[in-house]
Amino acid sequence: MLKIFTTQLTGLFKRIEEKEEYSFEDGARLLAQGSIYIFATKEMKAVEFEALEGAEPFKGVKIFERVEELTDSDRVLLFTRYSSDAAALLVAKQLHEKGIPFVAVATVVPEGEELQEIADSVIDLRLTKGLLPDDEGNRYGYPSSMAALFVYYGLKFTVDEILAEYQE
Repeated sequence: MLKIFTTQLTGLFKRIEEKEEYSFEDGARLLAQGSIYIFATKEMKAVEFEALEGAEPFKGVKIFERVEELTDSDRVLLFTRYSSDAAALLVAKQLHEKGIPFVAVATVVPEGEELQEIADSVIDLRLTKGLLPDDEGNRYGYPSSMAALFVYYGLKFTVDEILAEYQE
């Protein structure tokens, strides 16, 4: 089963990389323009921990706490399992109303169109079902935080490259 999961996970990462290439660039450019705050729901908190406590922390990144603390020069990187998540939508609406640019990372679902409309950039995790089939035709193995961490690193590397170019 591990071999199948590995193959499926590799395929998921490849789909994200190929289909979201321009969104990575757009999102990284936006994030590079100001101070970066991260907001994550549920299991996506793994991204917050990686950004702050990982072996290679994202320099200068802070955890989003309240929209009132932000200025128009701040940027938010929002992670949620689905684009329809109520907590993420609430924060997204607050950011949009205050004019704070943000990048949303989520599996885009039809009920979550509003997030797509108000986010400055959206990166679709493309994880609509589990990666492994069971004997009854169902699917399991839903690695949303792994996909989010893949996107996080893609954005971090791209932001770091952009900032390095400005310093030269």
